[in-house]
Parts: sequence; structure tokens; C-alpha cells
Amino acid sequence: MADIARLVELIEPEVAALGLDLVRVKYFKGGEIGDEDFTLQVMAEDPATGQLVIEQCASLSHRISDKIDDLEEAGDVLLTDAYRLEVSSPGIDRPLTRVKDFTAWTGHEARVTLLNPVDTNRKTVQGDITSFDGETIVLNDRKSGEVSFPYSDVHSAKLVLTDRLIAATRPIDTSGADEILEEQED
Repeated sequence: MADIARLVELIEPEVAALGLDLVRVKYFKGGEIGDEDFTLQVMAEDPATGQLVIEQCASLSHRISDKIDDLEEAGDVLLTDAYRLEVSSPGIDRPLTRVKDFTAWTGHEARVTLLNPVDTNRKTVQGDITSFDGETIVLNDRKSGEVSFPYSDVHSAKLVLTDRLIAATRPIDTSGADEILEEQED
């Protein structure tokens, strides 16, 4: 399997070189189209907008591909299986992978899977993040009420799509979307 820490070490400078922030690197079998190949998923965002536009995705994809190809040509093979590189924005119902994500999205609903159980042996909780002090997350769980757990116990977390989240999220850049180029007849 892939060494995610090594991949992050190689990908993060490529992301930073474009003025972007790395959100997540994930390597898994299959993909959205359900095939059997592996997917190297890289999520990044423009810190000014919290999103990526298509040109940023394309630029980052080329940089990552070139970096991995250069390493392979030098004999340093990072991924031995056939894989697809997927570069994307985290989206509106984004994963929460960093301390700053929990800080920025306090007050919004999240689904969190934990390494260690809370409240009657539950490892998955869902509800509004009510506070985060950099170490402890307090969440108003739909089933149990208020639960708290250390940030270090978070296995995975993701925002839940709600009307409040939609209202709070900056719209995707739609510049140029209303421009229709028509072929002129001579």
C-alpha cells in the first residue's frame, strides 16, 4: 500500500507552490466510477475562497504528475499499482482534516468517526460542533446530547450538508458561466 506520509511530504510543496492549502491526500481502491484501479485523491483549496477552480485543479494535477514521474524515472517508485490521480476542491460538505477546519466550522453540523468510543460505546457521532479549543471538540450529538472528545481521537470527520452550511459557504466561482460563445455566421 502507499506511504501516505511520504506522498504528503512530496505533494504539499507542489500545492504550496501554487498558493494553495492541502486538505487531504488519500489512496484507495476503486473510485467514483466503481472500477478496480486505485485512486490517489488530492484535495486542496485556495485559502482566499475555500475552493479550487478548474484551472487550479489542472495546474496542481500536472505538478503532482510531473513530480511523481520524475521520481519514478530516478528509480523511486511511490505507487506500484495502476492508479488514477484525482485533484479536487473539498466541496461544500468537506472533510474536516485539520485543526483549522474544526475552528472554522464550529457551529456547523458534522459527522465524526472516533478511534475511541464516547457515550455508551459509540464511535460515530453527528451534530453541531459547539466548541473547539485546539485540543477538545465539543459536539451536540443528535442522539446523546453534548459529548466531548480529544481532537487526537478523530479518525475521520465531514461536514453535513444543511441549509445553514449552504448559506454560510461562499458560492463556487461562476465567473464566465453566463458567457455563451456562439459561432458567427459569415
